[in-house]
Amino acid sequence: MTRLHPAALLSITALLLTGCADTAADPRGVARDETLLSVSATGEAEARPDQAFFQVGIESFGATGEAASTANRTRIAALLAALKGAGVPEADIQTRAVNIQRIDWGDRKGQYQASNIVAVTVREIARADAAIAAATGAGANVMSGPDLRMTDPEAAANSAYAAAYANARKRAEAYAGAAGMEISRVLTIRDGGGMQGNRFVPPAPPPPPVAASVQTMARPEEGGIIQPGQTTSSVSVQVDFALRPK
Repeated sequence: MTRLHPAALLSITALLLTGCADTAADPRGVARDETLLSVSATGEAEARPDQAFFQVGIESFGATGEAASTANRTRIAALLAALKGAGVPEADIQTRAVNIQRIDWGDRKGQYQASNIVAVTVREIARADAAIAAATGAGANVMSGPDLRMTDPEAAANSAYAAAYANARKRAEAYAGAAGMEISRVLTIRDGGGMQGNRFVPPAPPPPPVAASVQTMARPEEGGIIQPGQTTSSVSVQVDFALRPK
């Protein structure tokens, strides 16, 4: 039986390992004749809000907790009836807070305060003025909002993502051209998250840095105090491209 010298065994082992390294796949998905380029880009899309969300309620006072609560119950019933009369369905009116407390300071010290706050969603933004007017006309003395929203924020966000990818592609083409190369293929696309209208969308892991903003630009309407304006959805993506020589 032929025995190999230890030095010869080491040489053969090194050649085998070198061969494996030559054919091993790059974990990033890049071939031996390709170059990895990672690009981050943002995209924006504008949409017009079509819903309004606001909170409205009644605060009442009385010498006792029962007196304040009774007065508040009567007044909130009138407020709810006014909202429904303005076209807001019962399903879009939700109680947010009911509270009774004794006042221990100020001019009303010793009295009791009762409050009832409801959240109102107006699904046709053109009706928001009428709903607010109905609420204040019925005696509402607590109000916050409105928060202007879109029924389908995903539609605007999807347009923004398409724009973000297009921007990433243009940037990659610029890099490739400057290096005398061209895009071979797309390796990965990572969602960087952003803002859909006025709602934050968390990024898909692992998240790259996100720069997102929402801007509302008023557009005058005929009458009315609610100005829908335009809402900008801003999102971010990170794309890995494989480049090859031209």
